[in-house]
Amino acid sequence: MIKKMSPSESDFDIPPKNCYRMVILGSTKVGKTAIVSRFLNGRFDEQYTPTIEDFHRKLYSIKGDNYQLDILDTSGNHPFPAMRRLSILTGDVFILVFSLDNRESFQEVQRLKRQIYETKSCLKNKIKENIDVPLVICGNKCDREFHRQVQQEEIEQLVAGDENCAYFEISAKRNENVDKMFQTLFTLAKLPHEMSPDLHRKVSVQYCDMLHRKSLKNKKPKNVGEAYGMVTPCARRPSVHSDLMYIKEKAIGGGQGKNKERCVIS
Repeated sequence: MIKKMSPSESDFDIPPKNCYRMVILGSTKVGKTAIVSRFLNGRFDEQYTPTIEDFHRKLYSIKGDNYQLDILDTSGNHPFPAMRRLSILTGDVFILVFSLDNRESFQEVQRLKRQIYETKSCLKNKIKENIDVPLVICGNKCDREFHRQVQQEEIEQLVAGDENCAYFEISAKRNENVDKMFQTLFTLAKLPHEMSPDLHRKVSVQYCDMLHRKSLKNKKPKNVGEAYGMVTPCARRPSVHSDLMYIKEKAIGGGQGKNKERCVIS
């Protein structure tokens, strides 16, 4: 989805159909950034730092195909409603997070789910095609069961009858059900389940670059059956203008010109 890549020594062509943005939404202090940290580097930071908006990018090579996944970790305060709407419009897969020991955060997830579907429906009407919204709802902090304020029956009611929505109770702190949640999300989005943290080898940008150059030199792909991924350093969020142009193209331009574009690391 995002065409412009961060500068790097690598030179990969990633087709637009293999470029996606994952958006994480929820109230403050529910563990959104902790989930992202588990996804990217397998770590948990005990110290809480409020998130304004963080952007990350991960590249994959899976069975000979290249993928780009942009991750947008949003603020729980959402001081700018227009920016939240923009994040939803440009998102392809969503994670909604609430804390099992905070009822208000669950109510916020209920509102967010409605907002995502309403916002995506507006875009659907403009492009006159079906838009699936792969979405996972996470009840974080299941390690604090004693302080639970949200009951299972309420959560089941929220996800009932929605084939594109799944629910998991997780603990980012203990790393419980986190990888299983990501596997389900990618399956809902019809993406390779190898994108989830436990199912691919973690490599550096330099290592990935070496493999790519070697495969070009040998004129044939190497380790086609292997899945590996890397986090790109210093990834920057595309500008608001880029996001608006993307939405405009999707809404009124249809699929014209898409085949001419590439996700390129240059």
